[in-house]
Amino acid sequence: MAESHGESKGATAHTETEGGHKPFPPFQKDTFASQLVSLAIVFVALYLIVSRIALPRVGGVLDKRQNTIDGDLSEAQRLKDESDGALKAYENELAAARSRAQAIGAETREKLNTASEAERKTLEERLALRLADAEKTIASTREAAMSNVRGIATDAAAAIVQRLTGVTPDGASVGQAVDASLKG
Repeated sequence: MAESHGESKGATAHTETEGGHKPFPPFQKDTFASQLVSLAIVFVALYLIVSRIALPRVGGVLDKRQNTIDGDLSEAQRLKDESDGALKAYENELAAARSRAQAIGAETREKLNTASEAERKTLEERLALRLADAEKTIASTREAAMSNVRGIATDAAAAIVQRLTGVTPDGASVGQAVDASLKG
């Protein structure tokens, strides 16, 4: 048992005995081998726990996260491609409608140049009706294409925001942002 001597200098730990100093326990020669064996057993046990349980779980979580990220990115790319395709179809429809309108106008002008006054009025009225119909067709084609582009853009924006922030945005705010982006 360690005792404290009244005449010791300052505050000392109770490590002295009457026979002398005891060395620090991990450095005692007679327990060094058993401590090395205990250390090796603990190290092997800890290694097995970490390598068999902890690392596979962490690796699985990382793989799942990477697969989710890759899936979200491919979905966003697919939606972007669909949006681009819808926009090209809209532009093609618009160009075709404009060329039809120009062809109708050119045909009518030619008829007007060769027609009499009464025929000219009749042709002008038919031209006005056909132009109005062409404008309605252009407007409906534009509206259909823009609604398709808006839907695809809304889906893509929601997927991108969810991917970047991890939070699913509400549809109203995504719709407002897409509308503002399409107008500007």
